[in-house]
Amino acid sequence: MVKNIISIDDVITQKLGLDSTYMDDEIVMMDISKGKYYGFNSVGSRVWEIIERPISIKEVVSILIKEFDVDAKTCEDTVLTFLNGLYNESLITIN
Repeated sequence: MVKNIISIDDVITQKLGLDSTYMDDEIVMMDISKGKYYGFNSVGSRVWEIIERPISIKEVVSILIKEFDVDAKTCEDTVLTFLNGLYNESLITIN
């Protein structure tokens, strides 16, 4: 079960040292220290690109609303669920 740690006001970034690449416009990633493989769909891949540098989740949501046909509430809820999942897998850090 994903624990909700991250809130809309947090600033987050990718964890350093992860090996990722593009396959068919989607990111696949390996956490070598854990021996785990991850694959993101196109929206998840876009979020991963956006959080390459520290950024607030509010800004992530704002960017995605401009790029995708989604309402603010759905976008915020989906982004928070996705990022909390990444946090629980130790793939991102809260700054």
